[in-house]
Amino acid sequence: MDAWNHLDTWQLVAIAATLGFASGIRLYAVLFIVGLAGYFGFVDLPPGLAVLAHPLVLGASGFMCFVEFFADKIPGVDSLWDIVHTLIRIPAGAALAASVLGDSSSAAMLAAAILGGTLAAGSHFTKAGTRALINTSPEPFSNWAASLGEDVAVGGLLWLAIVHPLAAAAVIVLAILFAIWLVPKVWRTGKRFAGRISGTFSAAKRPVQP
Repeated sequence: MDAWNHLDTWQLVAIAATLGFASGIRLYAVLFIVGLAGYFGFVDLPPGLAVLAHPLVLGASGFMCFVEFFADKIPGVDSLWDIVHTLIRIPAGAALAASVLGDSSSAAMLAAAILGGTLAAGSHFTKAGTRALINTSPEPFSNWAASLGEDVAVGGLLWLAIVHPLAAAAVIVLAILFAIWLVPKVWRTGKRFAGRISGTFSAAKRPVQP
C-alpha cells in the first residue's frame, strides 16, 4: 500500500499537480477513483482527502462520474457540460491539490491550491476549446474518440499518481507543452470557421439583384 501522507514534499506536490490537472478534464472520475483507492486500501489517503473514501461521498461521486461519462459523449451536450463546469472544476482542482498538503503549513497549502487551480483551468479550457471545435464536425465518431481518450488519459494519470507520482508530474509537463502548441492552432481554426459562418450568413442576407 502506498502512503500518500508519508511521501516527501516533491512527491506530494506531484500528486497535487496531478489531481488538479485531471480535475479540469474529469472531476468526478478523479473524486471517485481516488476515493475507491482509499476505500479499498490501495493508497493511504492524507487526512484532507480521506473523506473521498466515505461511502456516501463515493456514491455521489460515482453517480456523477456515470452521468458525466455519457454526457461527455453527446455532441453539443458535452460543450454545455463544459461551460457549466467552468465554475466547478477549477475551484475543485484547487481544493483537491491543497488537501494533499493538508498537514503542511498554510503557505504550502495555498501554493498547492494555486498550482492545482491553475492546472485545472488550463486543462479545462484546452479540453473545452478542443471539444467545441470537434463538435463542428457533423459526425459523432471524432467526439466519441476524443471523450474515450480523455477517460483513458485521466485513469492512466491517476494510476501513475498512486504508484509513481513523479512520473505523473512528468507526463503533466509534457501535456502542458502539447497544450501550448495546440491551443493557438485551435484558436486560429475556430476563428477561420467563425469567419466562414459569418460570411455565409452575410451572403444569405444580401438582396438578390434583379
